[in-house]
Amino acid sequence: QVQLEESGGGLVQPGGSLRLSCSASGTRVSIYVMAWYRQAPGKQRELVAAINKFGTTNYADSVKGRFTISRDNAKNTVYLQMNSLKPEDTAVYYCYGDVLSRDYWGQGTQVTVSS
Repeated sequence: QVQLEESGGGLVQPGGSLRLSCSASGTRVSIYVMAWYRQAPGKQRELVAAINKFGTTNYADSVKGRFTISRDNAKNTVYLQMNSLKPEDTAVYYCYGDVLSRDYWGQGTQVTVSS
């Protein structure tokens, strides 16, 4: 059973930084795509950033230049470095993994940007 576990969320002031991590267990296969999604209260879940196993990345326009996604293929771990955080970045952040064309999700980690 593939499991994704996020860590690194919390409360940060506007302009601050956080780093999220997500580790996959239960698979020996290199996960093709790993990504971060977020869902704010009353809004739909949206893609924040994605990275495939070759290192190709994709970002939502709202986070370009502020967030950086990276991964360690050997550890099946993905990271999200979030800088210059804004109140509108407040959401539950979910880790996503595509393992042999099946979708897997983490439980989510809360990120709150507030003074």
